[in-house]
Amino acid sequence: MKIDELCINILRMLSVDMVQEANSGHPGLPMGAAPMAYVLWTKFLKHNPQNPQWPDRDRFILSAGHGSALLYALLHLTGYLPLEELKRFRQWGSQTPGHPEYRETPGVECTTGPLGQGFAMGVGMAMAERFLASHFNRPGHEIVDHFTYGLVSDGDLMEGVAAEAASLAGHLKLGKLIYLYDNNSITLAGETRLVFTEDVARRFEAYGWHVQAVQEGNDPKEIGQAIQKAQEQKSRPSLISVKTHIGYGSPRKQDTFEAHGSPLGVEEVAATKKNLGWPLEPKFFVPQEVRAHFKEVIARGTSLGKEWKEKLESYHTSFPALQKEWGQWMNLELPAGWEKDIPFFPPDAKGLATRAAGSKIMNALAPHVPFLIGGSADLNPSTNTVLKGRGNFQPPRTEEPPIQGAEPGPWSFAGANIHFGVREHAMGSILNGMALHGGVLPYGSTFLVFSDYMRPAIRLAALMKLRVIYVFTHDSVALGEDGPTHQPVEHIAALRAIPGLTVIRPADANEAGEAWKVAIQHEEGPIALLMTRQAVPVIDRTRFAPAEGLHRGAYILAESPADRPDVLILATGSEIQPALAAFQKLGEEGISARLVSMPSWELFEKQPEEYKLQVIPRETLLRVSIEAGATQGWHKYVGPGGEVMGIDRFGASAPAKALLEKFGFTAENIVGRVKALLGSAANKKG
Repeated sequence: MKIDELCINILRMLSVDMVQEANSGHPGLPMGAAPMAYVLWTKFLKHNPQNPQWPDRDRFILSAGHGSALLYALLHLTGYLPLEELKRFRQWGSQTPGHPEYRETPGVECTTGPLGQGFAMGVGMAMAERFLASHFNRPGHEIVDHFTYGLVSDGDLMEGVAAEAASLAGHLKLGKLIYLYDNNSITLAGETRLVFTEDVARRFEAYGWHVQAVQEGNDPKEIGQAIQKAQEQKSRPSLISVKTHIGYGSPRKQDTFEAHGSPLGVEEVAATKKNLGWPLEPKFFVPQEVRAHFKEVIARGTSLGKEWKEKLESYHTSFPALQKEWGQWMNLELPAGWEKDIPFFPPDAKGLATRAAGSKIMNALAPHVPFLIGGSADLNPSTNTVLKGRGNFQPPRTEEPPIQGAEPGPWSFAGANIHFGVREHAMGSILNGMALHGGVLPYGSTFLVFSDYMRPAIRLAALMKLRVIYVFTHDSVALGEDGPTHQPVEHIAALRAIPGLTVIRPADANEAGEAWKVAIQHEEGPIALLMTRQAVPVIDRTRFAPAEGLHRGAYILAESPADRPDVLILATGSEIQPALAAFQKLGEEGISARLVSMPSWELFEKQPEEYKLQVIPRETLLRVSIEAGATQGWHKYVGPGGEVMGIDRFGASAPAKALLEKFGFTAENIVGRVKALLGSAANKKG
């Protein structure tokens, strides 16, 4: 048996043994896609097992994450994983979980499983590569020069997020993005012809991709030639459609959906090994000649890593200032005084929208945070998230047609303003890919109600603990006349339900400034900033507590002189304003109250218990929460005897002021609810 065939079969058999021993998993894809994976990993992929985080490595994404056994077999043979971890496939605490998980397994570039997400994250990685290359590369000193590869499935290409990402990748001419399409015509429920009869090649050609077809998925030479041609493409991403046989080698299950999502079974494993000329025992058998062959692959990666290190040393000699900047970007290191230009907003009864304040804050930060990059899903004029003077992230052009909301600037991959188009699904996933790549701090923006489109990507960002910033504007029914389709109700609660996501809803312009400080520094997990469309007064901080209290999630904004307040009022965002007016009216009527601004539950829960009890003491039994959104979750803070003021129905089309009045977010209504609560409590005591 030739060495290539032997190595391909070891990938198949390790995968089969993993799935069979675990009695769980997907053997079909690894068996069919092993040849293309072998060719890519041994002949093209630039990686170094001795340094898995090498900045200039090629990235590989198994977007079809259900085929994880194939990736783990590759990672074992190339020196990332011990064989024992393959034997613990899908078991508690192993480094070989059911789908690839970032941070859990060395060599895994991103968490995949939800189909289409890996495809879109790869686009983000390729975009980050182009952005960094444009900033740092100099003639003869190309320290950023790598490809992003992916193995994608029929299922990936059916998902809408992949279509959005593919469209943008083609527009951006991402020539260093290459995807191998495992075209096996099988999904979990049966043959793809039941649901998938489109001409994939023509679709991707229409997106602006370079498309090739490999008719024999078991021919390493033909696969290698296709990858070589794809590498030669400078201005088009590439899709290589490789015709494969799911469950290849299984006498009874090859090319059937039975090979997709369940172990082959003891008898079929034996039949498959016999069919491929493989010994039945021992399990997880790796011939010595295969070990020797893959040692050469490991040595090549080590050599490539050494060459790049020498290149970096030469770069340092020639461009010491750039080399220093490179180190700062790779570590997302903030310079001293990075926050010094964030404006302080003086008290202003008229005020301004926190989205407008956010724009001023972002642009004060941008010169000090050059690795900040992002944009919106075609909503720049509304979300106010353009980085002025930082140019557009676009393929280089000789002409610069004007774009609404953006400052004139060079059209190049060095531009920091990404125009995602109306592609919220892809935007969320692309932000993840950029963060995973490293060297950039990505942000994305849309209306809060459209965070629903991004939810799978937000969830994955939280799962991977990525540094991603979301700017969600139009954060309540107060956006007004666009009506209930655009008015978020359940969205704040839905975001808070995601473990690891920090949600911040600032009350005024100065809280918005503090929120951005948190977002820029936050190192573990994504941040969601929720901003208003409508103007909100800027609180007089000489009369009330400083906005810096936001960093603790909740703080006492206003306090009555009484030793023990009669009622505790908790509010977030724009609802702080009627709550503040109610606080003052209650005081005039002899009712002592404490008003707590609570912009972030997540930040508050991280505080010491002593601080939390200072802000929300146990002995204050009467509490009222005020937030223009779903009431879900607030009972934790107000307790069984408290009052939760919110909205548990959809909104309506009307001016913002009328909506807030109709839904009861006025000082008069808050005072009335507090009095009723106090009266009810008094009656119970009596």
